[in-house]
Amino acid sequence: MSEKYFVDTNILIYAHDYRAGQKHQRAQQLIQGLWESGAGVLSTQILQEICVNFRRKVDPPLQTDEVRRLIEDYSNWEVVINSPESIVEALEIELRYKISFWDALVLQAAEQAGAAILYSEDLAEGQNYGSLRVVNPFTG
Repeated sequence: MSEKYFVDTNILIYAHDYRAGQKHQRAQQLIQGLWESGAGVLSTQILQEICVNFRRKVDPPLQTDEVRRLIEDYSNWEVVINSPESIVEALEIELRYKISFWDALVLQAAEQAGAAILYSEDLAEGQNYGSLRVVNPFTG
């Protein structure tokens, strides 16, 4: 089985925000590679966050129809559905690693999917959380 790569919200935002300069270019390359390989994974949390952030943090904000199309496109990736059990597990991860609940929920979903890498700008570059390693695509 090939490796899976979980993508955090911020990477997707940069991939679609052309005004993010180098981060846009790097994120766009990364996402394109994941489309081509079919190895991209995200969760319902990530889909929810991009719904909000594409309409608030990207300037100019995307219209609802554009956001809907992106959600439909990214729904073709493997999507981990956050369940009540996921939330309980995230609480345990939050305590174990002393991170925010939302980051813990991302880690839980990535682990549930069996991802090897979590692409994120929010968690410590190179940090291992069990078998999952965090990679910041904008460093190095």
